[in-house]
Amino acid sequence: MKKIVISLGGSLIVPKVGFLDLNFIKKFKNLILKFARKYRIFIVVGGGKLARFYQQEARHLKIKRTDLDWLGIFASRLNTQFVKSFFDQQSFSEIVTSPLKKIKTKKIVFLSGWKPGWTTDFVATKICQVYKVKEILNLTNVDYIYDRDPRKNKKAKPLKKISWSDYLKIIGRRFKPGGNYPFDPVASLLAKKLKIKLISLNGKNLKAVDNYLTGKKFIGSIIK
Repeated sequence: MKKIVISLGGSLIVPKVGFLDLNFIKKFKNLILKFARKYRIFIVVGGGKLARFYQQEARHLKIKRTDLDWLGIFASRLNTQFVKSFFDQQSFSEIVTSPLKKIKTKKIVFLSGWKPGWTTDFVATKICQVYKVKEILNLTNVDYIYDRDPRKNKKAKPLKKISWSDYLKIIGRRFKPGGNYPFDPVASLLAKKLKIKLISLNGKNLKAVDNYLTGKKFIGSIIK
């Protein structure tokens, strides 16, 4: 079976602190189940705005970097558990925390944050390395990757195709806990090394996701 690795942005699950987007999760589930018999699917769920909320508050306490990482990891695990509960028996029984552990199952596998220094984007990239997958489907809350933050700059230009080297020039090579990246620098450096292609789509536009999975033209960006 062909394998699909999905990095599911946590902000799609929790668009704002105190609100869970149940409608999105239900539609996402229906779409994934449509392809579950054809593909072996790995879904890594990020901490998103929930993680950033805890990390921003914790910074006032001047806690160490490792503790900030753990807050992000547990936010990711909470989001993962919530999404997984919608899939019931169609998913593997456990949330897998280590991407280095090979799982022998045809069911959908959910993964979360693992340990300090490892973002969920990095976990998704390591899964590709372990299972020899050459593409990551990255679901965010914007249609494209831009040359600058479109929420802060109206002149931001969408980048439909870009190299890893040029993408890293835009986001930088140093990662900060709670940073808001389309795909983080540490994961990007590994993806570049492994020659993995990233397809970045707006998860809210599930038609674009469906089009990608069925080999049709889609709205989104490609990094390779």
